This record gives sequence, C-alpha cells and structure tokens, in this order.
Amino acid sequence: MSETLLSSRNLAFELYEVLDAESLTQRERFADHSRETFDAALGTARTIAEKFFAPHNRKNDENEPEYVDGAAVLIPEVKPAVDAFIEAGFQNASRSFEDGGMQMPNLLARACFAHFQSANIATSSYPMLTMGAGHLIEVFGNEEQKQRFLKPMIDGRFFGTMALTEPHAGSSLSDLRTRAEPAGDGTYRLKGNKIFISGGDHPLSENIIHMVLAKLPDAPPGVKGISLFIVPKFLVNDDGSLGKRNDVILAGLFHKMGWRGTTSTALNFGDNGDCVGYLVGEPHKGLNYMFQMMNEARIGVGMGAIMLGYAGYLYSLDYARERPQGRLPDGKDPTSPQVSIIEHTDVKRMLLTQKAYVEGAFDLGLFCARLVDDGHTGVSEEERKNADELLDLLTPIVKSWPSEYCLKANELAIQILGGHGYTREYPVEQYYRDNRLNPIHEGTHGIQSLDLLARKVTQNKGAGLRQLVGLMQSACKRAAAYESLTELRQPLEKLLERLTGTTTGLIGDLMAGKVSLALANSALYLKVFGHAVIGWRWLEQAIRAEEGLARGNSADEAFYKGKLQAARYFLTWEVPGCHHELDLLDARDPTCLDMQDGWF
Repeated sequence: MSETLLSSRNLAFELYEVLDAESLTQRERFADHSRETFDAALGTARTIAEKFFAPHNRKNDENEPEYVDGAAVLIPEVKPAVDAFIEAGFQNASRSFEDGGMQMPNLLARACFAHFQSANIATSSYPMLTMGAGHLIEVFGNEEQKQRFLKPMIDGRFFGTMALTEPHAGSSLSDLRTRAEPAGDGTYRLKGNKIFISGGDHPLSENIIHMVLAKLPDAPPGVKGISLFIVPKFLVNDDGSLGKRNDVILAGLFHKMGWRGTTSTALNFGDNGDCVGYLVGEPHKGLNYMFQMMNEARIGVGMGAIMLGYAGYLYSLDYARERPQGRLPDGKDPTSPQVSIIEHTDVKRMLLTQKAYVEGAFDLGLFCARLVDDGHTGVSEEERKNADELLDLLTPIVKSWPSEYCLKANELAIQILGGHGYTREYPVEQYYRDNRLNPIHEGTHGIQSLDLLARKVTQNKGAGLRQLVGLMQSACKRAAAYESLTELRQPLEKLLERLTGTTTGLIGDLMAGKVSLALANSALYLKVFGHAVIGWRWLEQAIRAEEGLARGNSADEAFYKGKLQAARYFLTWEVPGCHHELDLLDARDPTCLDMQDGWF
C-alpha cells in the first residue's frame, strides 16, 4: 500500500506552498527553526505514529478499557506509544525552549500531531487532553499551581482532563450541580458527579489533573456562577511527591460505538466529603476560562475528524486501485480482463468527493493553526488582533464542518469497499464509528450553529466576518488572473454575495428581538457558511496549483491537476447546492420552529 496516514506531498503543499510555514522562521520566536527542522519533526512524527500508534489501533477497538477493582485497565500497547510521543518532545512541541519544548510553530505542531490522530485517534486523545488542560493552568493558574501541577504535566508525569458534563446537564452547563465549599485553608471541597469524562482514569501517568467546573455557595445563577477548579487524582506534596489519594472515585466506564480505546468515565467527587480542589483564577469566571480549553479542544476535534476521514480516503483509494471488478460500459467483450474499480465513473465520484472533503478540511485545519501563530507572534498588534478575531469566527466551522463532511467521506470509503467495507476485517468501518463521535462532543452541531450565528458573526461589531469576506474577495480577484479558474471562482462569488445578504438580514432580526425566528434554521446557516469557507480554501489551493503547473515540473503535474479537479468538483458540484438553504434562510422558513410535540 501507499501512504496510510496522510499524503506527505499534500502536507508539503499545504505547509510550504499554501500557508508559507517557512516565513514563520523570520519571527524571533521561531528563528532557530528552518524547513529542515520542520521536516525532521514531521518525519519523526510519522515514524512514531507508524511504529507505536497504528499497530494497536484495531486492538484498541476490539479490547476497550475495563473497569477492574475501581480502576480503568487498558491494553499494554497504549503506554509505550504515549511514552514514545512524550520522549520525542511532541507533548511540548510548541512550548518554549526554557520550558523544555521545541518552540515550534503551532502550525507545525498540529501537522505533526495529525499523524498520531490518523494512526490511532483513541491513544492520541490522552496527550491532546493533557496539552489543553496544561495550557489552561499556564494561562489562568497562579505560580504555586503551575509549579505543583503544570510542571509535572509538561514533564509527562501527570495527565489532564476536562470535567464539564453531568448526568442532567450536557450542553446546558448553567444547570450543573457540582458544588465547591471553601475549606478555610485556601482549598475547597467538591461534591458532585461528572460523566463522559475522556481520560478520567487510566494507568498511563502518575497522576491525573481534572479541570472541573463547579459552583461556589454564593454563586449567581446561570453560567455567570460557574468557577474552575483543579482536582488531582492524588494530592501533591510541597516537595512534588504524591500524597494521599483524593476523594475522586471512578464510578464506571461508558461503552461507546467508537473511539473505544479512550476511557470514557463517570467520576464521583466527594463521596466521602474530602475531595480537595484548588480554585483557578477568580470565582465565577470558570466558564470563560474553560472556553479557552474548549476552543483548543474544538480545533483538535476538527483535526481528528479530518484525519479519520483522510485515513479512510487513502485506504479506499488503494483498494480501488487494486480491486478488479467488472468492465467499462463500452467494453462489450465478456472475456476481456476486468478493470480496477477506480476506472468506474461512480467510484471516481466517491473518491473525488472524499478528496474534496478531506483535503479541503485539512487545509482549513492547518490555516487555523497558522492563525494561532499569527495571534501569538504576528509582527504588529493589529496582525495579532486580526488573527485572534478570525480564528474565533472560524472555530465553530473548523470543529463542525469536518465532523460532518469527513464523516460522509468515511461513509463513501465503506461504500467503495462494498461488502468488505461493512466487515471488521477492514479498517474503514472503524474509521466511521470513531468519527461518529465528532459531531457530538465538544459542542454539538446545534450548539456550534447557535454560537456562529448568535455570537461569532456579530462579535467585535463583525470584525472577524469583515476580515473573512475580505479574504474571500481577495482570493476571487487573484483567481481572475487565471482564465482556467473562472468556472471555479464564479460559484464562490455568487455564494458569498448571497451569504452576506442573508447574514445581514438575520443579524437585523436578532437585533430586533426576533431571536427564535432568526436562529430557527441556524444549522442551515452553519452548513452554508462552512461550504463558503471550504470553497474559499479550495480556490486558494487552486491558485497555488496553477502556480505550480506554471513552474513546469513534470513530476508534480499529476498532483497539481488532481488539486484543480478536486477544487472544480467542490466549487461546481457542492457550492451551488447551498442556494436552496439560503432560500429557506431568507424566507425565515418556520417548518421546524412551528412543529409541535404532539404532531410527531
């Protein structure tokens, strides 16, 4: 088989032709890096992913964690994989040299991590959650908390989680019931129950640091009364050694459709009245703090969805090239050799659809990673501010669009394999099951659509939206220099014109107090907005492909032509279909809003 994790040629195209990763080395923070160091890190990531992560992906799925004597037990292959990941430095790839990191751009760190997500999404989740939890303490924790909890997380001794969901409060965090009582010594005693906590218990680290949302006794109602606490599995002594077991109990494990190698836990806090927690930052600001980790997690979820879609696409592509079946419609001789199924037009359609979805989403995921770098190290305050605003706008898209459409890519991969794809002897059905979680966790599609329309497009008086529209218009103008891109450019221009008008109307309704009507079809808005963004990213790729063809390197000709064909597919097959959704949005169609419970 050819490459199974992701296309190294496509990765190089994204990093060095589309997103100009080398230009980041001109910034002081990344001055010690070069394309050579970037490529070396990518090569190491690929090697470790192939050697330690990919081999036990199926075993993870077939032997999910077990609850034994109050603890979660994993298959033995997980720990060596995670240890290899940490020892190679990927846990701290973007941290500074002083903190023991590689001081690598976030763009490259995400590209490296993509290999692990493709190879084994379940095992890769443990370090991903830890990186997010550690960043939360780094930004909002005090110095004592950083020394006591963050440093061991950086060293790979402690892992982390995000504990939000409760049995009665999933997306509705304002209704959570976990309480935190001051103990009089600067610590708190927590009591409550959390469910669906990924990585909530495992034997991979010395300690697990739970970032827990809870309410203080004097908390105001709703989300403005939520505080954030550090709750370690084991207390940590002043000298850094582990103390007694904290009053956090693993109540059980959930058995999932996919993503089975990651423990999904039910945790009880304070059953014995002695669950010690440490307040992070100020009281009642916990949800604001947690949103930082949630936004990181949402980008990570999007990248995970992309890489599962990518893995399925590559597998089905290899299968289609190798599987002989049938003859072409104009082949009349039944004794002639069968053709590979990739020669059949409908199989080409399914492969092209997958390519358009996964490579379009992959471009967006890495573009957002580049925005993180620009937000931290941009040369001017304005550049940093613009990057942050644009990333905030795109976060619901990079989380939700890949979660839906790379899942569709997995469905097509199964279809290409036919009956084989439906069996567990082939990996594509597992990719689908694993990917089915992504439209649900870290904010469902419905939540993301409300976030986009009710908050993100109007945030900072629409600054992020104005930026995005400007970037799309710029791409269309640059594409106009290529006559061959006219067919691709025009559908995006038409969609952008209509989408901006629809957005203006919906915002007007929101401002006028017609909230329920304006938000009734927010899921349609999310879909159209996402297609516009992916269409823009494909037009950018098409421009770079035309530039590549103009350089006349015959070795890359097929690659660039494939890019142009995928861009043509998405912009001429997928984008025009959005106008029906826009018709419904413009009409404020009340079909779903008016439906009554008793009518079902």
